[in-house]
Amino acid sequence: MSKIQRIGTSARWSDVVIHNEVAKWVEVAGDFSLDIRGQVGQVLEQIDQTLIQIGSSRNHLLQILIFLSDLNAIAELNEQWDRWVPQGAAPIRACVQAGLGKGCLVEMVIEAVVVS
Repeated sequence: MSKIQRIGTSARWSDVVIHNEVAKWVEVAGDFSLDIRGQVGQVLEQIDQTLIQIGSSRNHLLQILIFLSDLNAIAELNEQWDRWVPQGAAPIRACVQAGLGKGCLVEMVIEAVVVS
């Protein structure tokens, strides 16, 4: 049986769970006062920081599930996404509209291979 590693655990959740060299975690913006462009930018930066923390990179992303409070924001998301995702190494992705917490405009569920 493979070991499960949990980073940043609390009573309600773990910040990152790693099993069989695959890490899974969730990111939301730290500043809900920002518009969709600002929140997406923050979330992408936070993903980068977590990838560094776990010894991975954008090239090792497997999947990102994106929840938007309003699907009309897809153009703003895609503009930043297209600059952020490595050419030829895009993860699978789905975008859905969801009722997120007050002020939260985007939430991403990420899965990446841990390589170090």
